[in-house]
Amino acid sequence: MEQSNANSNRSALYSLITVWFFWGFSAASNGVFIPFCKAHFHLTQFESQLIDFTFYGGYFIGSLVLYYASQITRVDILNKIGYKNAIVIGLIISAVGALLMVPSINSGVFGFILGSFFLIAIGFSLQQTAVNPFIVALGPPETGATRLNLAGGVNNFGSILGPVVVSFLLFGSASGNSNAIVSISSVNTLYWILVVLFVALAVFFWVSKLPKVTSDEQIEPSSKANLPLFVIFIAFCMILAATPVSQAITNSTLSSKGVVVSNDLINKYAASSIDEISKLNLGATVKSNLIEYVKTLESYKSYLVYGALLIIVLTLIVASSRATKQKEGWGAMRYPQLILGMLAIFTYVGVEVTIQSNFGALLNTSAFGSIPEKGLAPYISLYWGSLMIGRWTGAIGVFNMSKKTRTVMTVLVPYIAFAVVLGANAISHADIMKILPYGICVIFLIVGFFLGQEKPIRTLTIFGLLGVSFMIIGLLTNGIIATYAFVSGGLCCSIMWPSIFALSLAGLGKYSSQGASLLIMMILGGSIIPPVQGILADGANGIVPGMSGIHFSYIVPLIGFAYLAFFAWKAGAELRKQGIDIDHIETGAGH
Repeated sequence: MEQSNANSNRSALYSLITVWFFWGFSAASNGVFIPFCKAHFHLTQFESQLIDFTFYGGYFIGSLVLYYASQITRVDILNKIGYKNAIVIGLIISAVGALLMVPSINSGVFGFILGSFFLIAIGFSLQQTAVNPFIVALGPPETGATRLNLAGGVNNFGSILGPVVVSFLLFGSASGNSNAIVSISSVNTLYWILVVLFVALAVFFWVSKLPKVTSDEQIEPSSKANLPLFVIFIAFCMILAATPVSQAITNSTLSSKGVVVSNDLINKYAASSIDEISKLNLGATVKSNLIEYVKTLESYKSYLVYGALLIIVLTLIVASSRATKQKEGWGAMRYPQLILGMLAIFTYVGVEVTIQSNFGALLNTSAFGSIPEKGLAPYISLYWGSLMIGRWTGAIGVFNMSKKTRTVMTVLVPYIAFAVVLGANAISHADIMKILPYGICVIFLIVGFFLGQEKPIRTLTIFGLLGVSFMIIGLLTNGIIATYAFVSGGLCCSIMWPSIFALSLAGLGKYSSQGASLLIMMILGGSIIPPVQGILADGANGIVPGMSGIHFSYIVPLIGFAYLAFFAWKAGAELRKQGIDIDHIETGAGH
């Protein structure tokens, strides 16, 4: 009977991890889809980043709705409807979002596309919230990390294939050598395929005899945490409304000055840089007015975007200060390591996403080889492959090996994973010689693992500082060296999720579940930080002589890595104050 249950759970596990593949596939595909949308809809770099804003914002809104619903009803909503049913509902929501993408693309209205992305992500949010505890419950708690690492590996495999497959469907090739022009029908084909896959998975889970998994964990009240979370939601809405609000204020401001710019010129050139506008064959007055319009518009957008980021950071700082002084009513947020960790997850996810989301625009500049949209797939795939390389290496720790075997595997596994990345690109006829020398960068990952010794504080500090170093190299150089340096940010990000989780949840006791939910909510960083880098890229041309705005904007992930290194030190100090033995906190599974 026990053997039968074990086989049933194993079958359930293999079924559940299929959804992880599609999370990785979809998220990584944005790196190819964003440059396509930027060119097709004539978007600014900021506007193109609204794709990731709505995608990761959907995760935040979905988690926020579940959080407030649980707080109001004092009932675990997912436990009430069942994890299996939640996964099915989530897949159906994602299928509806993918289905709506077809008429959205045909309409030519970018806002409709963002709405469809948002709906897909809402479904993903519900799936992820249900699948994580489901997988952990399919066996002994002490091996939960092993199962999550397996699922994470499947997620990363989807991340590698996503850019390659999407590039093939859009351009007919992943190599960049094809001269095919993207047709709307090829984009429609991509989303029809996703609709069919999401529906098929939903039906599969609906008819599958998965074991019933429930939780008897009580919802801890945290009424004082509601206001900070609502303020963060308002900041999220500020970025969502940044473009229309900025346009309205700009029109009002310039109208009061007597500056007139026609709607035709605005629609045609608002996404252009000042340098591009200055070269246009327009009358002096018309050109001057258009430049003033673009400058004013970008200024107001910057105020809103940077203001939203500042609000989020200050809200968490103020909440931490108040919760430390008066713990009653704050729930899990009474612990300073959790609030520091919320900001760390926000930063980490934002850095991980923004490096690749802005990468297409960077590689398209002359300093980086003027690589067209159809040639981006190998580099986007390599970035997400870097995350897989690190996570596969991190998974070694969950197996019972001798010290010598573990040492050998720590050296071999990264290159086995790198070979998988090369193989995926070779199958799609991409020129792997362009990415083969990247194997040298993997050495830094291996050295980092040996120095980190599977201790979260040491590991996070090392890879945070490595990330800072890679970003500095990327900012100070051009071409393939800078490209590899920025891609190496993926190696540094690969191990951060489990380290941040381990430090943030240490010592929370009965508040651990609520703390984990708040940390997952901070995936919001993937929604906020890419537009922050995008708005900086639009306005940073000329700040550093000879450096494009998009190149300079990579100072954003540099700052992010610096905070993550700081978090490791600060969280360690807070845990020491609480008498927690930080040297025996081990890292868990990646996300």
